[in-house]
Amino acid sequence: MDPVSLVFILLGALLVLFSTEWLSVDVTALLLIAALMLSGLLSPEEALAGFGDATVLTLAALFILAQILVRSGVIRALVGVLAGPGGRRPGRSSEGSGRGLIQRLLSGVTAVSTVTSNTATTAVFLPVMYALSRRTGEHVGRVMMPLAFASILGGSITLIGTSTNLVVSGFLPQLGLEPLGFFELAWVGVPLAVAGLLYLFFVAPRLLPTRESEMEQQVRAYISDLTVAPDSPLVGQTLAQSRLGSDYGLMVVVVRRGERTIYAPEASFRIELGDTLALESDSEGLLAAQDALGLVSRSAEKLSLSGLESEVRLVETVVMPGNELIGRTLREARFRERYGLSVLALHRREKTVERLGGLRVRVGDVLLIQGPETRLRGLGDAFAVLADLTEQQPDGSRAPLAALLFVGALVLAATGLVPLVVALISAVALALALRLISPAEAYRSIEWPVLVLVAAMLAFGAAFQSSGAAEQVAGWLAGTLEPLGGLGALAGVYLFTVLLTQPMSNQAAALVMLPLAVGVAGALGYDPRPFAVTVALAASNSFLTPLEPSCMLVYGPGHYRFADFVRVGGGLTLLTFVLTMLIVPLVWPLTS
Repeated sequence: MDPVSLVFILLGALLVLFSTEWLSVDVTALLLIAALMLSGLLSPEEALAGFGDATVLTLAALFILAQILVRSGVIRALVGVLAGPGGRRPGRSSEGSGRGLIQRLLSGVTAVSTVTSNTATTAVFLPVMYALSRRTGEHVGRVMMPLAFASILGGSITLIGTSTNLVVSGFLPQLGLEPLGFFELAWVGVPLAVAGLLYLFFVAPRLLPTRESEMEQQVRAYISDLTVAPDSPLVGQTLAQSRLGSDYGLMVVVVRRGERTIYAPEASFRIELGDTLALESDSEGLLAAQDALGLVSRSAEKLSLSGLESEVRLVETVVMPGNELIGRTLREARFRERYGLSVLALHRREKTVERLGGLRVRVGDVLLIQGPETRLRGLGDAFAVLADLTEQQPDGSRAPLAALLFVGALVLAATGLVPLVVALISAVALALALRLISPAEAYRSIEWPVLVLVAAMLAFGAAFQSSGAAEQVAGWLAGTLEPLGGLGALAGVYLFTVLLTQPMSNQAAALVMLPLAVGVAGALGYDPRPFAVTVALAASNSFLTPLEPSCMLVYGPGHYRFADFVRVGGGLTLLTFVLTMLIVPLVWPLTS
């Protein structure tokens, strides 16, 4: 069989597997690499070269740096600034101020997404926006989809805003073109983001559903004992002034001051140094209060003094039948001494005002446990781990250093002093040396399926070129688009890319379309640069289906249906298409 026919067969198989999801994308990608080698389309060295490509290494470094920003509290601090007082936790506000707060946060999502991946940005802001919808009374369905779309809009502004931009830039030299500049796409990306946000502010709310779910997610309420430390801003404040409830969703059940116990303290109660507050809240509220308000767990403090031999993690565990803790208090069982772990909080269906250390453990109790990873493995079958909440517990003391490393790497790359991959890998190496993140957590933060997919599609792109298939398809497209003129050809490339990116991943669609678009430009006598830019923009702006990773994150929480994305995303897709067709030829002329 001739090479061109083989390439078309592989392309058809890819479209089927990507659209049906019979296999995960990384498994499909590995099968593709194997097929390229076994068929002789590429040598093993050529087929595997993508794993060492600068684009793949840049993506890996970005995943790690994004995790460092989350773990150090940089993203949480930024969210706090954007949300303003009371924005982090659910409460109640007027309709007008609530809508303004949502719009401000969506603008912030777009800004953050210019330097972090769309998926990571959506994941970080999702619980914030969910809580905000409860606080303002805005239906969750009118908040979640705009969150995903705002993150996608921000990705079109910089080279690192989305992995698709990096993939396109990395493949351009193979087509004889210069890589994309760090802010080159901003000429189109900024107008798209502004217009897109206006659409999300004023048009999308009229189209978004307000569908109720059959079962809302229940927030697990924990009871925890936290002590007011000397540096706490709460010292001398009344409970009303502290805004523990409105800003953090914390309910003060009991206050213990020396030998004195105050049950259900009033709003006028004044907090003093050394008070131990029995608080009820979800895990996010408890961790946020510890981080920002100088509230400490004495159990965790004692554990830290004993020395930690491995990475500290935070997990939710449920007490299983047969556990030796059942019927005993944590103090009686000498839990901390026996396991080398600290229980920060306990969740139980019935409300209680007992001291955490005095509660007798029952089957089904959920414990929030912190400690070294090696010790957590020693809990055994008597505890079932429900979730790993380590990322909810940032180390704020490392935030300035983490931000400095990340911004420094971006400045070096944006000014052209060093290549982007060099700047990012150097930042990761320094972060590991300074222990901003452990090697184990760095490896866990990498989205390996994305890297495998990109490496495989780079190999397929090379086979698409070398076999002559790209030239053949480009010739057919050129003949079809030639009567439409330069702008018509550009529009055809945009629409074809948008169509292709629905069943395929954005990166895969871009790598299939890029050589075709460049070939069409060459055949028609146009500059290939605007066609390459158009492919990057069209592949990134995927609003029509929930198959884009950011959209998949909000699909469940927003109670959406597939048609909701077509209805709301259709208008946004049309808007981005029109603006792209107006701006691209002005910035990158079709003819030199």
